[in-house]
Amino acid sequence: MSKKNKATEPDDFGGFRAGFSILVGRPNAGKSTLTNALVGKKVAITSAKPQTTRHTIRGIVHRDDAQLILVDTPGLHRPRTLLGKRLNDLVADTLAEVDAIGFCLPANEKIGPGDKFIAAQAAAVGRKPVIAIVTKADLVDRQALTEQLLAVAALGREVLGEDGWKDIVPVSAADGFQVETVADVLISHMPPSPPLYPDGELTDEPEAVMVAELIREAALEGVRDELPHSLAVVVEEIVPREDRPEDNPLLDVRVNLYVERPSQKAIIIGKGGARLREVGTNARKGIEALLGTRIYLDLHVKVAKDWQRDPKQLVKLGF
Repeated sequence: MSKKNKATEPDDFGGFRAGFSILVGRPNAGKSTLTNALVGKKVAITSAKPQTTRHTIRGIVHRDDAQLILVDTPGLHRPRTLLGKRLNDLVADTLAEVDAIGFCLPANEKIGPGDKFIAAQAAAVGRKPVIAIVTKADLVDRQALTEQLLAVAALGREVLGEDGWKDIVPVSAADGFQVETVADVLISHMPPSPPLYPDGELTDEPEAVMVAELIREAALEGVRDELPHSLAVVVEEIVPREDRPEDNPLLDVRVNLYVERPSQKAIIIGKGGARLREVGTNARKGIEALLGTRIYLDLHVKVAKDWQRDPKQLVKLGF
């Protein structure tokens, strides 16, 4: 991420602002859902299961006078595996490079040790504006929301000193409440700059990464809690089917899903292969919308024993 001179006068770029903002928070704090709501299109996978985000997905918000590049990250957590440590390192590296930090705290959950741990991490970066974003405001009544806002403000003073957070914004990505306000606040902390991405571009993630994320999301629907940490998806190839008419092309998308144990493989495949077929059907819709053409999706499930703790296998699987 390119750094810009904060001393540059806004008039140098006609008042245009552009920069990067990271959304941090403990797992399942609503970061990916908020990213999608701000961008206006699905660029990050969402799930009720924690730790579903594995890559820093950049969603791009375009305005006439600004461009906001959102970096969605894995939830910061106390790592139990080598994969967990690498995901935390990914967040720490990104924190040091962005122009502003959006700290997501759910309105419907009390502030806990995990939130204090992340707040301290954000504060440790130093000289970065930290904006507290109270997510899932639609899930609580007005009184509970007010109490949470006061608790969040107190946390800001505890970790950042008397001035606390730069801003505190309640939001609901589900019904659109204050989504534009979140964008306004984050953009206000961006430096003067020309646009950093072409108009209309919504993410800079490679198509293969987006395809893999859509398949992971479909595969995680309705399965037991331990599977999100054990599932990796690798797109082996996306190639045009030969001898197809120009007006009716078809892409062959070949994908391997890796789990750590044979019992997990059985969960993904389901009885008689029914669950894997359902995963393919659900993922195909999103992939065809992303790629703009019909696809043939070829899914295979493989066991890579304890891959989360094996450095060589982590590299092989793209971590």
